[in-house]
Amino acid sequence: MRPRGTPAGERIRRTRRTPVAAAVPVWSVDPRTGKQRERVADEATAADVDAAVRAAHAALPALADRVVRAAFLRAAAKRLEADGERVVATADAESALGEPRLTGELARTTGQLRAFADEVEDGGYLDVIIDHADSTLTPPRPDLRRYKLPIGVVAVYAASNFPLAFSVPGGDTASALAAGCPVVVKAHPDHPATSALCAAALRAAAVDSGLPEDVVSVVYGFEAGVELVRHPLVSAAGFTGSVKGGRALFDAAAARPRPIPFHGELGSLNPVVVTREAVAERAEQIGEGLGGSMTLGTGQFCVKPGLVLVPEGADGDRMLDKLSAALRATAPGHLLDDRMRDAFLAGVAERAALARVETPVVAGAGDDERTVRPGLFTVTAGELGEEHELLLEECFGPVTVVVRYADEAEVETVLDQVAGSLTATVHLGTGEAAGGAGATSLVARLTAVAGRVLVNGWPTGVAVAPAQHHGGPYPATTSTSTSVGATAIERWLRPVAFQNTPEALLPPELRDGNPLGLPRRVDGVRE
Repeated sequence: MRPRGTPAGERIRRTRRTPVAAAVPVWSVDPRTGKQRERVADEATAADVDAAVRAAHAALPALADRVVRAAFLRAAAKRLEADGERVVATADAESALGEPRLTGELARTTGQLRAFADEVEDGGYLDVIIDHADSTLTPPRPDLRRYKLPIGVVAVYAASNFPLAFSVPGGDTASALAAGCPVVVKAHPDHPATSALCAAALRAAAVDSGLPEDVVSVVYGFEAGVELVRHPLVSAAGFTGSVKGGRALFDAAAARPRPIPFHGELGSLNPVVVTREAVAERAEQIGEGLGGSMTLGTGQFCVKPGLVLVPEGADGDRMLDKLSAALRATAPGHLLDDRMRDAFLAGVAERAALARVETPVVAGAGDDERTVRPGLFTVTAGELGEEHELLLEECFGPVTVVVRYADEAEVETVLDQVAGSLTATVHLGTGEAAGGAGATSLVARLTAVAGRVLVNGWPTGVAVAPAQHHGGPYPATTSTSTSVGATAIERWLRPVAFQNTPEALLPPELRDGNPLGLPRRVDGVRE
């Protein structure tokens, strides 16, 4: 779930290392009015970033105890819940996402903190493997013992569209802390006051748990984000935002004298294929469901369906009629800030101007200068040419593109042009869902372009569960990892093996007696 949204684009590309001027104020802004609400902090200077990273690095040993880490994560959840009313109200004032939505997001945030506490206690994420020496093998095998260690200080770049679950207390922070890594968060400019509140809760929870408060810290400002990814004591980074800003930071991480892993979630089109059998069975239901999914949160979900392939013919027309009616009945909504609103309106205008593109429902400005209306573009697959490349790029906001296809060959041609996505969805008919070569091959085809494949559902809504994968081929993400679910912890760990090491010198996790009671594999047998 990502927003498109770090407005640092061109500035991130700077190569000079000039510190930010001191005392540049950071203001909380109301997206409903555009007015400044309160002064939150100052933009961080290079010296501020250096101090935060060095303090985090000094706190690394304190996170070594798994029992303490688990207690800390649970304490953080309790602190956020105790101040939940103020956190939700502040987030709503800065994002206009609405208190019901943000109340649910807070529950998701505290739930994933507790889920990672459980993961820490289980210890399976350490992936302990022990192979005892065996001289009868060819070649002989030495004694080898392997597990995973925290990678070091993690830089987290907060998302715009999830001020809690993908921001200061969100999944990147929770999973990094669970791995034993201190975190420095670059707050998103759209919700600085929310970031400050959440940071205070996490730092207080650290003290409650006997940890230094600097296991979590927050910095503000565009240049602070650049300084952070370049800092020599930062060992990895997690980012959720735009392709432009994320790619610039990704390149900066790779260009360091010591490159670091950069786990970025950048952009996603989330294609949907509706089969002829499916649309014949339930055209209206699919149309209404698509309308709800693409406008959820004013279209500001990273898994919003942005490209939908629908068969030509009367059944497809019925689906589009229902979708159009649903969009016309949807009230205008607020985008997260003026920059995103301007980008949405510009993107809509560019797409509408393309040849052979129709607009059954015109997206655009709402009833006032702060809101937008949802819309829809259609084009036939046979007329989709190189000049329509823009239709195959994400447009952040409540709009989608429907491509009408004549046959399966046209579906394949369109999918060949779709870049990597977080999700891909297929709506099948009853007979197709029961199995068959056509449905099987279509699911396999969609698997090649996305990290999560859905059948007869909608991608908006990402369950926090051990089996979840929230990632996908580039540009959806810059790595093969997930940012949601238990395995998100793997991003912040590095494996190390010990060979012929005396028992007394081994970490407790790798000793024969298994004093910590960890899940592990010994000589090929799982214990």
